Amino acid sequence: MLTIAAGQFKATCLKLLDTVSLTQEPLIITKRGVPVAKLVPIPPRNPLFGALAGSVREEGDIVSPLENTWEACR
Repeated sequence: MLTIAAGQFKATCLKLLDTVSLTQEPLIITKRGVPVAKLVPIPPRNPLFGALAGSVREEGDIVSPLENTWEACR
């Protein structure tokens, strides 16, 4: 796990954000040698398109009348 001083983090913050995003490794920020913060990457998001693929099944014709009669219809 990478460790960096707060002053150096402040000077190179944007570059470090890109590095953490690319490497997916956390970064510990220290102040006078004592850890004070941890920068962790956000997990990648699943794509929205295709997220429900395979979750629906076809049951056939659901609009036509049924072949059997119901007692409620009488």
